[in-house]
Amino acid sequence: MDRITEFLREHRITEVECTVPDTTGIARGKIIPRSKFEAGENMRLPQAVLVQTVTGEYPEDATAPTDPDMICVPDPDTIRLVPWAVDPTAQVIHDCVHFDGSPVEISPRYVLRRILNLYKEKGWKPVIAPELEFYLVDMNKDPDLPLQPPVGRTGRPEIGRQAYSIEAVNEFDPLFEDIYEYCDLQELEVDTLIHEVGAAQMEINFLHGDALDLADRVFMFKRTVREAALRHNMYATFMAKPMEHEPGSAMHMHQSIVDEKTGKNIFTGEDGKETPLFRNYIAGLQAYMPSMMPIFAPFVNSYRRLSRFTAAPINVQWGIDNRTVGIRVPSSSPAARRVENRVAGVDCNPYLAMAATLACGYLGMTEGLIPTEPLTTDGYDLPYELPRNLEEAMTRMQVCEPIADVLGRPFVNAYLQTKELEYETFFRVISSWERRHLLLHV
Repeated sequence: MDRITEFLREHRITEVECTVPDTTGIARGKIIPRSKFEAGENMRLPQAVLVQTVTGEYPEDATAPTDPDMICVPDPDTIRLVPWAVDPTAQVIHDCVHFDGSPVEISPRYVLRRILNLYKEKGWKPVIAPELEFYLVDMNKDPDLPLQPPVGRTGRPEIGRQAYSIEAVNEFDPLFEDIYEYCDLQELEVDTLIHEVGAAQMEINFLHGDALDLADRVFMFKRTVREAALRHNMYATFMAKPMEHEPGSAMHMHQSIVDEKTGKNIFTGEDGKETPLFRNYIAGLQAYMPSMMPIFAPFVNSYRRLSRFTAAPINVQWGIDNRTVGIRVPSSSPAARRVENRVAGVDCNPYLAMAATLACGYLGMTEGLIPTEPLTTDGYDLPYELPRNLEEAMTRMQVCEPIADVLGRPFVNAYLQTKELEYETFFRVISSWERRHLLLHV
């Protein structure tokens, strides 16, 4: 706690936001006066908070029937300022444990730690570099109305697509100045900003690093962007497919593995060529990503993104510098050889998405799986290999025992129960399409 105490004193903090990420990736927790936080009494929350659905409901059997509490333990490495707060405020992410000190297995942060420990047992350390796409949209208080691009500094909304346009980014310079300032104050270490394909669709890349640290940064970054956008009278959305005629938004994850002793990339041999482990890793992604889709595509909306010719994959083919497939190997030097998972939507929980993609690669390496040959043609010409909807995805995940073994069966069961309740809630909604086309014609 010395680091936390010094931070609170240095920044003259008056309040502390104590957060835990739930399975959806939403920050849950409490705002505590500094004096109470420094008193050292750990925060308690009901375990059920972790499996609260995005609609605010709770699956009946996801936790113990007595609805017990859990202890939330602050991680000193995660303490940051809350730069948009009126009073000096800190935020710190907590780990969830039972009263005997054992981890709460359904906690997303623990699930990622569990996978990283599997790598550590092999003497390996994953390196991750996430890329987050998101849309800026005009403030829309009526959820029944379609979203529209916001008005920029010229006084006009963006019309058409402006991929990689500098001027299109400059339209929102005041917003991005705030985003970068907020990120600097939180030491989030974001890297490149570009304009993506869609109207007012942006992408921010993170520097590569430790998976847990990057998941924490992504978790904080999403909130940061939403807060900054609100201060400029617009919304920032991380929905996978917010607008019907625009491309969806992804969280691409570049990943490599280094030997903990030597620090060398295990995907590259002494001769500079790819190793068998490199191919095994790709094969693991091919074999297990379809069964991980409830994590990579966690909502009904997520599957609207995964369609042909929309800069999103429909299969688990792989190729070198091929953006039409689910698994891309960027052109790079031998030391930087890596794999890019292009399947995950930006609406995913970053802890679970990183755990899932690393788990697939781990299974591929430990099981010695062999991949297909790299695809050198258009991946959209091939059939769908990924589930087409959340219901199919949940079924595949439930029966995949290797996934349950590495992620933990208690987590898999609780997570799927949460997703099933969200799906049932959605299915009760009668859409405008149904009223338009069925009301008077069937």
